Amino acid sequence: LSNLFKSQQNYLNHFFHNLDLSQTVVFTHALFNARGTIFFSGVGKSGFVSQKISQTLVSLGIKSGFLSPVDALHGDIGILSPEDLLVLFSKSGNSEELLRLVPCAKAKGVYVISVTSAKPNGLTGISDLNVHLPLERELCPFDLAPVTSTAIQMIFGDTVAIALMGAKHFSVEDYAANHPAGRIGKCLIFKVKNLMKTKDELPICRERDLIMDQLVELTSKGCGCLLVIDDAHRLLGTFTDGDLRRTLKASGEGIFKLTVGEMCNRNPRTIGPEAMAVEAMQKMESPPSPVQFLPVIDVDNVLIGIVTLHGLVSAGL
Repeated sequence: LSNLFKSQQNYLNHFFHNLDLSQTVVFTHALFNARGTIFFSGVGKSGFVSQKISQTLVSLGIKSGFLSPVDALHGDIGILSPEDLLVLFSKSGNSEELLRLVPCAKAKGVYVISVTSAKPNGLTGISDLNVHLPLERELCPFDLAPVTSTAIQMIFGDTVAIALMGAKHFSVEDYAANHPAGRIGKCLIFKVKNLMKTKDELPICRERDLIMDQLVELTSKGCGCLLVIDDAHRLLGTFTDGDLRRTLKASGEGIFKLTVGEMCNRNPRTIGPEAMAVEAMQKMESPPSPVQFLPVIDVDNVLIGIVTLHGLVSAGL
């Protein structure tokens, strides 16, 4: 197995050392300047690679799609317009389906680019642009199974995609906007205000309230704490279930006479509603000891919500 990996590395190095970067630059410029949709096509394993590269471009906000060469010749070619590009991936450059597709696509005014490895081949002569991907041989002992050729196709296509990402000034915020369901997207999109509990969900009390009178409020809201406020709804402090245990241990029966204000934390960690949700999680986990919640306050220290670690985790952060 070790020898196979070393051999594959050598074959990939052959590709890197012999790739004509001038061809690659022209190819990248063609994709960058495309006014329409960039369609990819291929047969067999090259077709799967084409689909993957197309989806990479789509995730970067670039209009792209996969066009099955067989279906294209039975009606699907109607999706092509003169402003589109058609990129054909083929190791041999002699796939019959692609050779038949090229003249039909060009008849519709489409700019056709072929990406091939074998020399000579039929696609090179009929394409508007050809890019040669140097291939020493397949890793397969019979030099047949397309395992090295598809690897270099994928490397080539995805590297060009990242070059387009930079050229189009695609930001991390743009990436997040296109991946809202993934953790990356959630970390960059969700703010505290999107995930916080508000109004009747808040476990609030006044500092003059007796601790024992607030046990239901402490335990029923699923936050593990009480948020102590004044009559103007400004946050004064917090009292947690951990504080309850420590107070009971220290005071015994004296807890029945203690108010929340006497035992609450007057300097709790807080956060604003416009902060990113991932920032809230980081703040909860920061030293000296982690916490399970953060009161959400406005610029006037008025309590407007609470964000909990459970809520953040449940949201996929």
